[in-house]
Amino acid sequence: MISFKNDYSEGAHPQIMDVLLKSNLIQTDGYGEDEYTFEAYKNMKKKLKCENCHIRFLVGGTQTNLTVISHILRPYQAVISAETGHINSHETGAIESTGHKVRLIGTKDGKLNPQLIKNVLSCHTDAHNVEPKMVYISNPNELGVLYKKEELKSLFKFCKENGLYLFIDGARLASALTSEDNDILFEDYKGLCDVLYVGGTKCGAYFGEAVIFFNEKLTEGFQYSIKQRGALFAKGRLLGIQFNKLFKENLYWEVGKHSNLMAKKLKENFLKNKMELYVDSFTNQLFVIIPNKILKEVGKKYKYEIQGKYNNDRSIVRFVTSWATKEEHIELFIEDFNKICK
Repeated sequence: MISFKNDYSEGAHPQIMDVLLKSNLIQTDGYGEDEYTFEAYKNMKKKLKCENCHIRFLVGGTQTNLTVISHILRPYQAVISAETGHINSHETGAIESTGHKVRLIGTKDGKLNPQLIKNVLSCHTDAHNVEPKMVYISNPNELGVLYKKEELKSLFKFCKENGLYLFIDGARLASALTSEDNDILFEDYKGLCDVLYVGGTKCGAYFGEAVIFFNEKLTEGFQYSIKQRGALFAKGRLLGIQFNKLFKENLYWEVGKHSNLMAKKLKENFLKNKMELYVDSFTNQLFVIIPNKILKEVGKKYKYEIQGKYNNDRSIVRFVTSWATKEEHIELFIEDFNKICK
């Protein structure tokens, strides 16, 4: 079986595996107090062109969102998210478990804008309701859709004017940065949000995520929060080594570029066979509306993820590519799919 089910089916990029192996027997201090981690911070700040930002590495995506949100919000405060947001749809109520309400907004493409958030704020005007204090978005979002630079500028401006923090989940940021539809540079993010999550697990690393605080007022005590939430890794050097390799040169961008190119080939063939896209994505996630009878045949050889029922005869299906997706597997899928569609 060839899997297009997610972008973390394999281990880590060979270049990362190589540096992990070479450093395996070198002794370092634990919990991120090591030379590899410090060098990774330095190289990431260099790419961001931001010496004053605060960076920390955490072990996984749910721990990252949980730790950041629970650290920033007071017990009576809430975070605003699209219904499709990862903190709502894939994290087992992790945010709610800390006592913080997730205030949801329904959107067709999973994107938020000032007007949608304004509508939420109008419903929370006194102490009888939770106080919305943070806006959570993903880029690319859970439907593979990107925010444009002007959209983020407008959203961040609105947040600042209304006393809200903007937290961007970039679990697949490598795909966003290298998308043909993207107009946001990595260094631009320092002026577009308070906190940025830079994904590793879905972007070539074995595991691990990075949190970057651009708003220095929010950093106090964050190391305590990481430890308390079980996200502080004893062998922290393993995180530092991986992120240092991803950002020392341009491996992070190479990973994203390859995953997007493989997805583009799939997308072009789906359109060629007159398959309808649920949303138009220019990243490594595709959401395609496919007849169930065709899916049944595809499933004999390929793994995918059904997102939901479109109607009685068709389903919404997600196909995901990664740094490890082989072009020959894409060509094989295209050949098989074309035969099934005849």
